[in-house]
Amino acid sequence: MPIAKETIWERFLAPLIRPLIDEKGLQSFYDSVDWEAEADRFRQPNLEYPEYYSSQNFHGVKGGYLNPGASVSYDPVTQYVLPPNETWIRQGLIDRLCGKPRRILDLGCGTGSTTVLLKQAFPEAEVIGLDLSPYMLFMGDRKAKQAGLRIQWRHGNAEHTGFPDASFDVVTASLLFHETPPAVSQAILRESFRLLVPGGQVLILDGNQKTLRHTEWLTEIFEEPYIKAYASGNVDAWMGAAGFEAVETYEHWWVNQISRGIKPIPGVEINATKPSYQQVEADFSGIPAPAFNTHASC
Repeated sequence: MPIAKETIWERFLAPLIRPLIDEKGLQSFYDSVDWEAEADRFRQPNLEYPEYYSSQNFHGVKGGYLNPGASVSYDPVTQYVLPPNETWIRQGLIDRLCGKPRRILDLGCGTGSTTVLLKQAFPEAEVIGLDLSPYMLFMGDRKAKQAGLRIQWRHGNAEHTGFPDASFDVVTASLLFHETPPAVSQAILRESFRLLVPGGQVLILDGNQKTLRHTEWLTEIFEEPYIKAYASGNVDAWMGAAGFEAVETYEHWWVNQISRGIKPIPGVEINATKPSYQQVEADFSGIPAPAFNTHASC
């Protein structure tokens, strides 16, 4: 895959990590898939890609996540650039999620790594992963099937999801905000607020903004067009502006952070450690509910 500019990854890390990746195996897998046919299973033909997304390279891949090659290389590389362990990093978001949610929406789900963990943690919940890339959704669907999980995958824009008001107990986003301009991140939080039932939670896992501001080389590892703007922002302030209360950000393994906010219930004091999801009548006919026999735990 062509690289648009030389980064710390290309100069220093790739020579160390590439020997650990089965590039021939990845190429063989890539060649075995009819990418357009698979993408058509998820693609919404009327979806308009936002300019910030369609015009940029991400991680040095020309065409970014609208290049199917990015969906193949994402997981093998990410496992080595989320120290100390990718699963631990993603699990941290789930560990901050208490209660027993019934409906969970994972925005910018990518290849579904966090989406799968959410379904494993809350097997009775309806879990939906939404992403702008149909190629990433194919990889997420493949991953879920390999794990024996029923997860729904939607091709869509996290700023305008099209779901009804108050239709989810939890909305999450992992490693999304550093790949969007701050104005888009704030729009996603406003959409998350709309989508949540009163008492519902939003959880955002991403780079530690304070660490990124004071450790500039971390913003130069990959070709990330918006990471410096993300680093200069404040997710807590963005959540507050969107209407969330009990907003907290936790440092997570130094280079990451987990931010959580709760949509207030009118007339009820927010308890951040024991969220209460308000029952809301809505039309969920477009969100079929899978049935499981096991029970989720907090």
